[in-house]
Amino acid sequence: MSIAFVLLNAELGAEGELLNQVKSIEHVKYVYVLYGAYDLVVKIEAPDSETLKKTISGQIRQLKNVRSTLTMTVIE
Repeated sequence: MSIAFVLLNAELGAEGELLNQVKSIEHVKYVYVLYGAYDLVVKIEAPDSETLKKTISGQIRQLKNVRSTLTMTVIE
């Protein structure tokens, strides 16, 4: 199992919409709204690293209200 946490910055005022969009993506286990430097934190659990990569790069980062991301991959 491959796990990652992704910190997201949303376009101003789009946090709620982005929260709902991210929740609907396969392999996303948790999404929390944050106060501070990032707007959302997402926990992703995928069966392998390739699926993890496709979920982050091919789905989450392609959402129109995502301004930037920071990915932290779990190694153990």
